[in-house]
Amino acid sequence: MADAIPQSTHWRDSARNPRFFMIDFRAVFPVFLLLLHIRWWSFAVTVVAIFFFTMLERYGFTVVVFFRWLRAFLAGSRKVSAPWWKR
Repeated sequence: MADAIPQSTHWRDSARNPRFFMIDFRAVFPVFLLLLHIRWWSFAVTVVAIFFFTMLERYGFTVVVFFRWLRAFLAGSRKVSAPWWKR
């Protein structure tokens, strides 16, 4: 009796990010919005979103890690232990 599930996949592949052709799955949402509301500005937003998520993936960031890095970058290297109103 042949198995109905192909054995070419492995459980370790479950951690990979899904893709829509060559586009990261996070950038597919703006593409669907573009298809629903076709305007030049929505096309520009879609291109910027695809570029943003492509650059994040190229440098090894996820969205959550990028925003944590951005928060740490904006906060600076000096960390105070007491708020300014208690100093």
